[in-house]
Amino acid sequence: MRISVLGAGAWGTALAIQAAKAGHEVQLWGRDAAAIERMCSSRRNTAYLPDSELPPALGLTHDFARALRHADGGLAIIATPMSGLRGTLAALPETQRVLWLCKGFEAGTGRLGHEIARELRPGMRVGVLSGPSFAQEVAAGRPTALVAASDDADLARAAVDAFHGERLRVYTSADPVGVEVGGAVKNVMAIAVGVCDGLSGSAPDAPGLNARAALITRGLAEMLRLGLALGARTETFMGLSGLGDLVLTATGDLSRNRRVGLMLAQGLALQQILQQLGHVAEGVYSAPTVLARARAAGVEMPITEAMVALLEGRLLAAQAVDVLMGREARAE
Repeated sequence: MRISVLGAGAWGTALAIQAAKAGHEVQLWGRDAAAIERMCSSRRNTAYLPDSELPPALGLTHDFARALRHADGGLAIIATPMSGLRGTLAALPETQRVLWLCKGFEAGTGRLGHEIARELRPGMRVGVLSGPSFAQEVAAGRPTALVAASDDADLARAAVDAFHGERLRVYTSADPVGVEVGGAVKNVMAIAVGVCDGLSGSAPDAPGLNARAALITRGLAEMLRLGLALGARTETFMGLSGLGDLVLTATGDLSRNRRVGLMLAQGLALQQILQQLGHVAEGVYSAPTVLARARAAGVEMPITEAMVALLEGRLLAAQAVDVLMGREARAE
């Protein structure tokens, strides 16, 4: 299969590596010509995945038109942050089959990926590839399971053909709404769990493992409420893109969103945290949009609300925990 991966960050590079190893004709596109030249000479993406060698069969280009020509009749994989999805979709021909990897609601509009595609390219065959997956582990060939979701069953199956293998399993779903909601909300919940873990042990009554379990469980409940309000299916949130991705991102040491929470608990300023990370932590940018979309749908999301207040400097980390624990009793 001819595959163009549009975006040479960690996740795009990791999937391009695996697709090339599986024998597909893969082109990895990046907008930074100098960075692509360095990758061509070193055969490594030193900025994002310095420990993973690029297969000889993996092509690299900074020529967007060339990447589009290569994907004609095959698959285009959009591996940009959520902020780049609209522009990339707009640049693709409507006949192109497209999957995106980005997770979140679009800032400003509050739209999910499939809603952006419906607005820009109503006739395009589109879907989302998501699930519990750290790019470093995928690039290294560690066992991983993903889900490809689309209203187009043939497109979802094409994702299986492109990426499914001995170390990378791809399941299909007909619920792109649920998969996208899970991918957006789990990043916010990972910040919350990071805050909880960062405060653990600082005082006799500090949050601990009990609080972590409660946050993950109630975070899943918030995710489910919003998803159902937007037309998703309940069972999706019990799967890879819901519970699976939430557990990984909230507890895994490679999670950037979790690290944001840990550092917020230490009292660091958000701008300082983002400078230290050096990479995108989508939960920081999507949290206000998740909350706005929830309010518009009449959905209560107290953990998300507390995280937005913390990120905006209206609450300290310990105060955010107190706000959540001080809520009145109710039926689960």
